[in-house]
Amino acid sequence: MTLSACGGSPQPAAAAAPPAPKSPPAPAVTASPVATTSVGIANFAFSPAAITVKAGSTVTWTNQDEDAHTVAIAGSPASQPLQNGDTFTHTFAQPGTYSYLCTIHPYMRGVVVVTAG
Repeated sequence: MTLSACGGSPQPAAAAAPPAPKSPPAPAVTASPVATTSVGIANFAFSPAAITVKAGSTVTWTNQDEDAHTVAIAGSPASQPLQNGDTFTHTFAQPGTYSYLCTIHPYMRGVVVVTAG
């Protein structure tokens, strides 16, 4: 009796791919209050119009318009008229909600929310 078999060299088994490393879940993105915040004045609007900062933070407004604007925060003296490129800064010491506007263009309004430090 003669036996025959299909010849050939044995094929190596394909190596299993190592499992992909598990990465930790990405942290949730939240807006964090910062120590210094900038607000632009352009196209007869404050941008952003609403910001949140911690108590003790300073906010700087920069006029990017060709027209003069002011920053008048409720309960505080208004800035002098700001020409193009001029800045005005105010430090918010106490938590609260502070509305402000341009006294030259009173339809230009914004809000600063100050949280406890």
